[in-house]
Amino acid sequence: MLSDDANRYITLRRTLGYKLVKAERHLRAFARFAAAHGETHIRAASVLAWLATVARTPIARERRLTDLILFARFLHAEDSRHEIPRADVTRGREKRPIPYIYTPDEIARILDAAAKLRHQRPNPLRRQLYVMLFGLIAATGLRVSEALALKLDDIQPDGVLYIRETKFCKSRLVPLHPTVIGALERYLDVRRQRAGESDWLFPSVQHRKMFPTTVNYTFRCILRQAGIAPKRSRQPRIHDLRHSSGTAIIPATGGELHFSGRITRG
Repeated sequence: MLSDDANRYITLRRTLGYKLVKAERHLRAFARFAAAHGETHIRAASVLAWLATVARTPIARERRLTDLILFARFLHAEDSRHEIPRADVTRGREKRPIPYIYTPDEIARILDAAAKLRHQRPNPLRRQLYVMLFGLIAATGLRVSEALALKLDDIQPDGVLYIRETKFCKSRLVPLHPTVIGALERYLDVRRQRAGESDWLFPSVQHRKMFPTTVNYTFRCILRQAGIAPKRSRQPRIHDLRHSSGTAIIPATGGELHFSGRITRG
């Protein structure tokens, strides 16, 4: 049964360090589809039929197809009756977004707009939090998920961040520039007064880990307020700050912005 084969394949690849969270869902869903049609081996035609029922966009079809191709190759090596679908069977493949490289002036405008966010009574830390969050990503090249996952205990002595279980299941240390350390210390002073007992460096209103959707929505609002790329068909992303981290801009005392040199990344 393909469901048993999927279990075996997923278990093996996880021993090699892969998470396969989405891939597991995709493979199990296809195994159920194949079983409902009385099939015990992967057939390219069945893969296409399944993709047509579960994936509405080209990129969704491509992701599922990639997972199934890898699975089919694994099984084909043991049993040639398993067919390996062609990688080009889906049309209209979407390309990766071209990174938007923010200029130092644009990053300064983003942080300035974050410092002027509308005050919200449930979240008195809102302005300082977003200035520090976006400034830290721009200065260090952290992924958004890595920044949101930071806890107070991850701030090591001498201004080093401990990044746990990153995208590829590895942890690393990220040293900070002295000016970033200063900005972080000022943020922590305010945070201690307004964020309660939360362990998260960037806590939500409920003192929990922030949702990426909330952060992305706020960032889009800030881009509009800062007038960043208003005519661009695809709006710049937070992730693009990682590509702009050659020159770091961090908030200094008095609400001003300070430029620092290149930040060393781990």
